[in-house]
Amino acid sequence: MDQIYVIVGRLSDSFLLNCKIFIITLLFSLPLGLLIAFGSMSRFRPLRWLVRTFVWIIRGTPLMLQLIIIFYGPGLLDMSFTWPNGESGRFVAATVAFVINYACYLSEIYRGGIEGIPKGQYEAGEVLGMTKSQIFFKVTLLQVVKRILPPVGNEIITLVKDTSLARIIANKEIIMMAGEYSSKGLIWPLFATGIYFLVFVGALTILLDWLEKKLSYFR
Repeated sequence: MDQIYVIVGRLSDSFLLNCKIFIITLLFSLPLGLLIAFGSMSRFRPLRWLVRTFVWIIRGTPLMLQLIIIFYGPGLLDMSFTWPNGESGRFVAATVAFVINYACYLSEIYRGGIEGIPKGQYEAGEVLGMTKSQIFFKVTLLQVVKRILPPVGNEIITLVKDTSLARIIANKEIIMMAGEYSSKGLIWPLFATGIYFLVFVGALTILLDWLEKKLSYFR
């Protein structure tokens, strides 16, 4: 019984790493994705194609490969560059990879939401004498949030599970920790990790459903 408590405690500590990657990725990828979306919609053609090409590369390659490239690539290109030593360096590299990856995916959701707003609403705002920024923040943005909440919520839930990929560069998240026990003949810790993800995703699902109901007045 004592061994079970020890294992559960270590799994819980490891899941905190998954949660940290999730929270930091969300905090940075949500605004960065909006900036990338603006770049992909820019009237300046070279910038637009540069941003869209970057998004195409990130969306077209596996996140696992991106983690490896971001962790090892800078040191290979510049021998003087190194990530911070130990666990902190692996954690920083993983979060950078996750932020870039999810910002690109979110940018396409943003772009679809913004471009889905009827042009007549922009024209009506201009007739009323509103500036472009006023039209965006007072007319467009709230409608965009309502439109994109379901697909963004789907990406958020996917992110929870994708944090387990951080183990590819030796971040000791919950799956990696459970794998150490399975290599010793204990299989149940590996299956127990599913409970952590199910509970976390369940809580997020309830929160996202609540947000959708709060925004239902935009119908």
